[in-house]
Amino acid sequence: MRRILIVISGLLALLVLGVAVFSFVTVRKSFPDTTGEVDITGLQGSVEVKRDGLGIPQIYADTPEDLFLAQGYVHAQDRFYEMDFRRHVTSGRLAELVGDAALDTDKYVRTLGWRRVAEKELALLDDTTLGLLNAYARGVNSYIDRRSGSELSLEYAVLGLTGPSYTPEPWTAADSLAWIKAMAWDLRSNMSDEISRVLSTEKLTVPEVEQLYPDYPKDHHTIVGDEGTVADGRYVAQAPPTATGLARSAVASLKKARSGAEALPALLGTGDGIGSNSWVVDGDHTTTGKPILANDPHLAPSMPGIWYQVGLHCRTVSEACPYDVAGFSFSGLPGVVVGHNRKIAWGVTTMYADVADLYLEKVTGSTYEYAGKQVPLETRKETFEVAGGESETITVRSTRHGPILSDLDDDLADVGTSEQKTVEEGSYEVALQWTALKPEPTIKAVFALGRAQDWDDFRAAAKLFTVPSQNLVYADVDGNIGYQSPGTIPIRKKGDGRWPVPGWDPSYGWKGSVPFDALPTVYNPDEGFIVTANNKVIGDQYPVLLGADTAEGYRSERIRDLIEAGTAASGQGLGVADMARIQNDTYSAVAARLVPELLDVELGSRYYRQGQATLRSWDYDQDADSPGAAYFNAVWRNLLRLTFHDELPESEWPDGGERWFSVVSSILDRPGNHWWDDVTTSSTRETRDQVLAQAMEDARDELTMIQSRNPSQWRWGTMHKLELVNPTLGDSGIGLVDRLFNRGPYPVSGGSGIVDATSWDATEGYEVTAVPSMRMIVDLGDFDRSRWIQLTGSSGHAFHDHYVDQQGLWAQGKTLPWAFSAKDVEAATEDTLTLEPSGTD
Repeated sequence: MRRILIVISGLLALLVLGVAVFSFVTVRKSFPDTTGEVDITGLQGSVEVKRDGLGIPQIYADTPEDLFLAQGYVHAQDRFYEMDFRRHVTSGRLAELVGDAALDTDKYVRTLGWRRVAEKELALLDDTTLGLLNAYARGVNSYIDRRSGSELSLEYAVLGLTGPSYTPEPWTAADSLAWIKAMAWDLRSNMSDEISRVLSTEKLTVPEVEQLYPDYPKDHHTIVGDEGTVADGRYVAQAPPTATGLARSAVASLKKARSGAEALPALLGTGDGIGSNSWVVDGDHTTTGKPILANDPHLAPSMPGIWYQVGLHCRTVSEACPYDVAGFSFSGLPGVVVGHNRKIAWGVTTMYADVADLYLEKVTGSTYEYAGKQVPLETRKETFEVAGGESETITVRSTRHGPILSDLDDDLADVGTSEQKTVEEGSYEVALQWTALKPEPTIKAVFALGRAQDWDDFRAAAKLFTVPSQNLVYADVDGNIGYQSPGTIPIRKKGDGRWPVPGWDPSYGWKGSVPFDALPTVYNPDEGFIVTANNKVIGDQYPVLLGADTAEGYRSERIRDLIEAGTAASGQGLGVADMARIQNDTYSAVAARLVPELLDVELGSRYYRQGQATLRSWDYDQDADSPGAAYFNAVWRNLLRLTFHDELPESEWPDGGERWFSVVSSILDRPGNHWWDDVTTSSTRETRDQVLAQAMEDARDELTMIQSRNPSQWRWGTMHKLELVNPTLGDSGIGLVDRLFNRGPYPVSGGSGIVDATSWDATEGYEVTAVPSMRMIVDLGDFDRSRWIQLTGSSGHAFHDHYVDQQGLWAQGKTLPWAFSAKDVEAATEDTLTLEPSGTD
């Protein structure tokens, strides 16, 4: 028996060793080479790819074609599975890769036609832009050619266990353009709010719904101020006395929806918290005498992070090769989306311009009504291949406004069944009109920003930035700062885009878009800085409503306060380190408003008063180790539940973001307001203090159960955690597979509506739903003093050294040195890969 056990133990040891060796070889099989030489067909000259200790590449070439070919090669080295996943999403073919679980997403995307629009945009490109896109595609294909799926990524190896080996298709220029449509969808503004307004009328009157969407706070600043308007078709900083505005009609509101449901599903990360911070400060307010620009876009967390850091350098900058740029790119897209070149820097935030409208459509058979006539629907067939399953075909129907989405989604079908002041009661389809469905290639703006040398060049590039509409901030080495709103923003004949409107009535159509020269802009403002944090762009004097559902301005006001206080306190201006501290600020404006009211409420027992006591010395900072932050956020979540759940459909319960700060603030000084009352208790009318007391008691009980009976041991980060999830296999439900690709959870500071915007959803829990996906600070006095960091790491390969090596620093609020000059790049270089034209020695 002993000998048998020894033999069995030996066999098991060999099996374990074999599995370990197989796993080690499989995992490392897809790791790219970052040193040596590689011959590439189509390359004109030698290209160097210099990587620092974190794997961040700086690429040096002699022509733009070679530069972007090398960028495609490097993106494919580190992130090809991510690129291929995005390509399948944006073309509505994800089910081909992962099976029928993705079929609903594919139907949405194919109905919207992202890929169809991207292919039409190719025909609108000039030869130079198309040439750079094709060079990038050649670079991608040079890397993936003759490599199997498992040699490209561990994900393909795992997928291959359940099906045949996967060989990816060659990359094309249209694959790159389609990704811009996906980003535009994430940042399309208020379409979900349009639906939510209607669904809320299931239980509320229209005036009550409007109370839950308050106007932008009067005491909060807009981005460009409250004086600019349009005169003679151009934006002017101050309106002349005779200026007249374009007419805006009252909203066509819906009074009731038949049933409540959720908004459109998030395909790539949408919802509360999707936004950004950016600001720029001129040299009079900095320690260097030159501007400093900061930016941190807020997007859904993922593994790997959405951004890819890169430098793109022409060895000799000239008219023939004008690029010397570094910053953040998207894998799959050539160029630098956010960053700086040797002359200017730029940052972006979501503008929340309203560029999408929902139309109720009267459809009868194969026609729909418009202007009193029956008009034929446009139709097309879409067929979906499904990995491991049978193919499926649907018919996509469209009206003059756009695709009919209610064919796919019960929630939108519920929106279509309504009673409206301007509409007789009945059943309707719902169509989407969206600016991104008109072919207008934003990719030209990405290349133009990389080449821009001054304010005029920057605005010329911004004019090409058609979708998504973003706030663009600017600084240059000559000391200038500026802001420009770009994008295709519709002008509505009637209505303001806040509610769905009758599609059969031509008076609710669009009449063109706001001319670029009429969009708000500011250059070298007197106060010396510009702040954008998804807040309102301009005051009500502007003749066009750019978007009604912007952020409420809590983050932008805090950033303004910190800039002003920091400048005054130092007497010498702000430096890069000061900007980093602002980016990591965790001060909660809603806590500052609410906590004094909470402390005035009498709680009955010592047990509950112990919880309340954590607020007495709390400074309103939501650090991960803060007991006060843990308790307050539990109170906030329970307060929203007790105040609003009884009167709203479940699909419209508060998520707790900035809009709800304003809603609660508006009723906090009215103890008898109807929102405080629980309508399910007909014999009792609850008041504010009763709700506040109950919220504190419930929060105390909750934290006792999930953390400790001792309030001093409570920690916000124990509840507020970030998990980085691979968008396909990381959500498989198979623990072993999930652990291969996911990382975390990690305790983090911050919260919703805070400068350090690690948002969470009060309807779900305290887990992080959106993050500062990267942070950058650009010093125009010396680019090598600039700092940057992203959420995960440069590599998309699980278990690679650079898969998640930036995350720890990111969570601590730290940044990395950002080498830009050739001297500093060389000093930071640890690996060099040389790409040579095929056939050379």
